[in-house]
Amino acid sequence: MFNIAILGFGTVGSGVYEVIKENNTLLKKKTGEGIAVKKILDIREFPGSEWESLVVHDIKEIIEDNDIDVVVETMGGTSPAFEFVRDALLSGKHVTTSNKALVAAHGTELLKIAREKNVNFFFEASVGGGIPIIRTITESYAGEHFKEITGILNGTTNYILTKMDTEGEDFEKALSTAQELGYAERNPEADVEGYDTCIKIAILASLATGKEVNFEEIHTEGITKIDTTDFEYAKHMKLSIKLFGDSKFEDGKVFAFVAPVMVERDHPLYMVNDVFNGIMVEGNMLGKSMLYGSGAGKLPTASAVVADIVAITKNKDKNVATFGWGDEKQNVVDMNETSHKYFVRFKGRDAKFIDKCKETFKNAKEVYLDGKDEFALVTDLMKERDFLAALNNLGDVIKYIRTKIA
Repeated sequence: MFNIAILGFGTVGSGVYEVIKENNTLLKKKTGEGIAVKKILDIREFPGSEWESLVVHDIKEIIEDNDIDVVVETMGGTSPAFEFVRDALLSGKHVTTSNKALVAAHGTELLKIAREKNVNFFFEASVGGGIPIIRTITESYAGEHFKEITGILNGTTNYILTKMDTEGEDFEKALSTAQELGYAERNPEADVEGYDTCIKIAILASLATGKEVNFEEIHTEGITKIDTTDFEYAKHMKLSIKLFGDSKFEDGKVFAFVAPVMVERDHPLYMVNDVFNGIMVEGNMLGKSMLYGSGAGKLPTASAVVADIVAITKNKDKNVATFGWGDEKQNVVDMNETSHKYFVRFKGRDAKFIDKCKETFKNAKEVYLDGKDEFALVTDLMKERDFLAALNNLGDVIKYIRTKIA
């Protein structure tokens, strides 16, 4: 019998219990042995529930139980999750987690401990929910030199932008709807300011490079400044606006950012709408591939955790050395050194000012909307440093959005 302990019995933790219970026969067939939840760590008692007898309140009861093979961490946050996971690994137990914040902040240290203790620290569910992106990068695409990993990695922001795009809602209305439906938290800052996406793209970039990518070095913008007029321009140009977590890998350098991006219809991520996630991977041999699915939710995320448990049963006596990344730090290139095409909105329609803008941005495409006392330009590809310097010499700038336009 392969025994599991679950830390935190909230949405994901209870989902893990449910998946193991409902699919137990299938899991036994795939692993060759039964999988059972032996203990659940939570501050609550759950009186009258079928798992009441499994609940403990002291982590020591799990750490010191030699019959527990795998600790499943679904508490969230970095403390005490880090301390609990660290101690579990040090005691010789395997760990799987859905906690992206933990992986981003302490993944390097926890992976090192796992290697030293000959156990595994897996985290498939930390990025993309039920989308098997981490196992795809580390196993299916193990022979690739990665050129780019780009994703719509946050269902809340994608839902909001979809509502703004398809129904013409402003940001506040779309956010309110997302909150009413349970897609957005009461405090949605981590989602709408791009922090959640930033953590996830840092994890994927770390896996792609085999080095630690610090999420704090990644330029991050959210969607709070996107308005209905931006979408009017986008529709006029047959584009949409998505929040991208983007990472490119060139000559040992990582170029990464999180920001709203205008995308054209033939981009693989254009049709990823509502609360779904999509992740595009480009390799030097593979070319482009895209994974699509539920990026969050109780059972999709729990399914990814259970997939890690299955993988651990097949590697219970060894550390999977090819998984994760090492101690070496991978610097992220300053955002000013990245290159993009830019969509820029300017106030008014003064002919002399328009000519000045066109002179500043050579070969830029002009865009006008009927009834709007403003205009827009779409620039050629240029380095961000040069773009911002040019923009500083012009007045009446409303905003700019980076684009993925061929």
